[in-house]
Order: sequence, then C-alpha cells, then structure tokens
Amino acid sequence: MTRLWNDPADFADEMIDGFVAANERYVRRVPGGVVRSTASPAGQVAVVVGGGSGHYPAFGGLVGPGLAHGAAMGNLFASPSTQQVVSVAKAADNGGGVFFSYGNYAGDVLNFDAAQERLRAEGIACETVTVTDDVVSATPDERHKRRGIAGDLTVFRIAAAAAEAGADLAEVTRLARLANERTRSFGVAFTGCTLPGAEQPLFTVPEGRMAVGLGIHGEPGVDETAIPTADGLAELLVERLLAEVPDGVDAVRGARVVPILNGLGSLKYEEMFVVYRRIARLLADAGIEVVDPHVGEYCTSFDMAGTSLTLFWLDESLEALWQAPVDTPAYRRGSVTPRERVDAVAAAAGGSDAVGPADEASRAVAGTVLAAVRTIAETVDAHVDELGRIDAIAGDGDHGIGMQRGSHAALAAATAAVDAGAGARTTLERAADAWSDKAGGTSGALWGVILTSIAARLGDEGAPEAAAVAAGVAAGSQGVMDYGKAAVGDKTLVDALVPFAATLSQGIDGGAGLVDAWRAAAAVATSAAEATAELLPRMGRARTHGQNSVGTPDPGAISLALIATAVGETLAGLATSNDDKENAYVD
Repeated sequence: MTRLWNDPADFADEMIDGFVAANERYVRRVPGGVVRSTASPAGQVAVVVGGGSGHYPAFGGLVGPGLAHGAAMGNLFASPSTQQVVSVAKAADNGGGVFFSYGNYAGDVLNFDAAQERLRAEGIACETVTVTDDVVSATPDERHKRRGIAGDLTVFRIAAAAAEAGADLAEVTRLARLANERTRSFGVAFTGCTLPGAEQPLFTVPEGRMAVGLGIHGEPGVDETAIPTADGLAELLVERLLAEVPDGVDAVRGARVVPILNGLGSLKYEEMFVVYRRIARLLADAGIEVVDPHVGEYCTSFDMAGTSLTLFWLDESLEALWQAPVDTPAYRRGSVTPRERVDAVAAAAGGSDAVGPADEASRAVAGTVLAAVRTIAETVDAHVDELGRIDAIAGDGDHGIGMQRGSHAALAAATAAVDAGAGARTTLERAADAWSDKAGGTSGALWGVILTSIAARLGDEGAPEAAAVAAGVAAGSQGVMDYGKAAVGDKTLVDALVPFAATLSQGIDGGAGLVDAWRAAAAVATSAAEATAELLPRMGRARTHGQNSVGTPDPGAISLALIATAVGETLAGLATSNDDKENAYVD
C-alpha cells in the first residue's frame, strides 16, 4: 500500500518536484515533465519518452547522457497530455528532429500522435516507435496491438545510443523499430497496487495465488494460478518467451540475448536473484548466450509485488549500440564523458491570457457554457467512485479520477474566460484545452476533441442556432472516432456518443428545440451506455481482459451518458428561467 502523500491530487507533481531536486545533475523541470540538464550536440536527434507516472524509473529516471533527452510525465497511470508532450519535445529539441517512444496504450498513442502532428506543423521533424513487447496482450499476428511493459528499456536505449552516435532521425527510427521487433516480455504479480489516497488496490490476488499476464497500470492478469517455487516461476517465464522467438533469430544456433528480470515495485531483489539463477541455467541449456543480464527495477507498477522477464534478442548492430555508455538518475552503464550544464533559467512561457473580442450575445451564451461545464464537474464528483469501480473491472480504475481532474480544470478555465469577458467559443475552447491537459489519458484527449468541436460551432459573435450545436456534437463524435480509431461496438464512449449525436441531429432537423432534442438524445445515450455491459471490448486496456468486463458497462460510455443527462437538465432549467425565449441555445 501507499503510505506517504499530502493531497493525492498533487502527488505526481510533488513527486516530480522531489525527483528533480534530488537529480539536478541530470534533469531540469519543464512544463509537462523533465529534460536533460546537460547540453546535447546541435543537430542531434532528441529522444523523448514518456507515459503515466507510477512506473519509476520509467520515465524520468531514464533521462540523461546516453539515454533519453526528455520525458513527458503524466499523472499516475495516465498518459501525458498533448500539451505536455509538445512542451517537453520543444525543450529537448536539438535541431535534429524528435524521436518519440512509449508503451502502446490508447491514451499515450492519442496524445503523442496529436503532439507529433502539432510539432510537424511547426516544422519540427518527428517520428515514433511504440513499444509492443508484452506477449500476452495480443497474438503474434497482431503484435502491433500489444502493450509495452519492461521492454521499453531496450527500445529507448537503442534509439538513444543511435542518436548519440550521430544517426539521423530515419536511422534512429529504423533501429528502434528493429529493437522493438526483437523484444519480448511476460509478467506475473502476487498483489495489486494501491494509488495514493485509495482505500483498495486496483486489483487483488487471492492469498497463495499469482496473476499471470498482468498489465503495469493495475490491469488484472489474463489468468491465475498457484504461486510456484522460484524455479517453477523461472521455468514458466522462460518457456513462454522461448515459445515465441522473433523472426530472424535462430535460438538453437548460439543466439545472443539480453535477459531483463524486472521488479514491479515491491518484490525483493533477493527473491529475483533466486529466480534469475534458474533463468540463467535454462537459457544456457537452450544453447542461448546471455549478454549483460539485468536484474532490478526498470519499469514498475507503483507498489505492485510482481516481476516480468524480457528477452532482447541481439544482432551485431543492436549489440554494439547496447554497449554504449549511459548515465541517468536510475540507470548507468559504462563511463560517460562529463557534459556541460545548460542554463537552468527556464524560458518564459509564451502566449497571452487575453481573450479576443466577443459581442454581448455571445458573452451571454458563454454564461450557459459555464453553467454546463459546472454541471459536468458536479456530475463527475457525484459519480467518481462508481466510475472508478467500473473501470477497475477490466481497466486500471482511474477513469473517475481522470474525469474529475479534467472537468475541474475545465471549470476553472471556463470561469476565468467568462470573468475576462470571453465569448462562447473562447470559453469552451479554453475549457477543452484545460481538460485535455490536466486529465491526460484517453478520456482527457477525447473530451478535449468533443468540446473543441462544439466550441468551433458556437463562435464569439451572436447566439448559435440549435443546428449549430448539433453540428458541433456530430463533429465531436466523428473526431473521436477518427482520433481514437474506435467504432460502435468496441465498448468505448463511442457507443454512447454516436447515438447521442445522431439523435440530437435528428430531433433538431425534425423541428424540436435544443432542450427537447438534447433530453431525448441523452436518454438514447443512457440506454446505449447500459447496453455496453454485454459487449466484449475491442479497444483500449480492457481489450486484453475482455471476458472480465462482460456484465459491466464501459465507464467512458456511462460517464458520457451521465454528463449528457445532467447537462440536458441544466439547459432545461436555464430555458425555464430565461425570459428571452428566442435564444436558440436554451430553447
């Protein structure tokens, strides 16, 4: 369990502050994470890694000479936001382009991809390789769907070594992709992990039992078995990984491999050494030559008791890069030449908080927007525990917390915008940006898309017609599907959002006012969200544990339906109290 925290909501930020204070020789703080505090050669490719906090030494602990140039660090088990990734990448950029790498999780993919698009639009070359080493999370013919666990280290290290050697962005990407293709991992756990302030772990394992094939975000395993002996566990790990040797590797003809026995947070090193003793014997018996074995903590899951084995199958080029020296807060190999420190004075934040012009009608609509955003935050507060409980069935249990962070950030931003005299579009755009930034994760990114799409149809002049609001919701629905690649039936918020958008448009096209059409659409969304209980998930973290979620609705769909219903009642209340019935947005 986690014992030490102040306010759980501040834990990640305070953790990063302390990490930087303890490691100023290596890192400096920038908005969204950390970058090297030492200078890098001009023109060198910048390797930027990242993900949610709670996995130390991944990701900040791997920043330093010979490894990453920067790490975007999200909240606990939540991907960094698009804004955080952009901030870290710009601070790390040396003029040679930015190479991104991170574990293959939906929220990380959404936010890093969006950041990459934004950076490319600004003229910064970017490439990405997602880590897909976890053998239990998808079949070999769908390796691209696998999640990244402790194999992060091999991909990050090869990419960084190539960058240090002067390789260009294309070559760094090629070598990182090769490293990923030659990396396989498999893990087990004996207990779940407990986030700061939480009363219960994200999942539990019965006494004397072991979860097999777990995720690193508190996702339960795909199987459960009695805890074996240390030798029995070693045999399970090695047998599973040798059953899937990468293409191009001949495991019976003296193949060379780096084994990484990774502790997930609270398994003792001494226990892992007992397990590794047998792993080494098994690999030798199989005719495999071990190179530079690693036993320790490289990618944890907060306080989880468990371990994973990674096998990194070398070729000549990968082995030469693997031997390159590294010097970071949590990972050191060889001898790195001392580097000059960069100027520690942080660059002044750009941009302005000033709002653009808006007429009186739009400022009135901004008041309605603010009321709706306040309702969203209150609704999330009222259901945060239940949303977390639903998410913990086959996910990581943080949906309610993430929605709470995002909605309250949106409320603060919307309030500030209205106080500054902003119109409806600016108010909702700022709320959307704050939501996606502070929530992080998949839901943060998708709610940012939804709200931004609606905002674009509101404008900062005049009062929008009901049809414009419906068009914004429809655009948000399509944007979420384009952005997140989910479709109806995948057991995501799309299952509630698509029928909500369609019903809203149909009602308004048929002559209904916004309030009546919205309420009818919310009812349809609620039914659709409840119906997701019978679906098998085909997207996101729950996909690996699909059968576990049958009988439980998707938390994203449920939260959307709850919000749609509550906002409908807010609009109805405003319409009743508003003397000006001509305003279409409350009619």
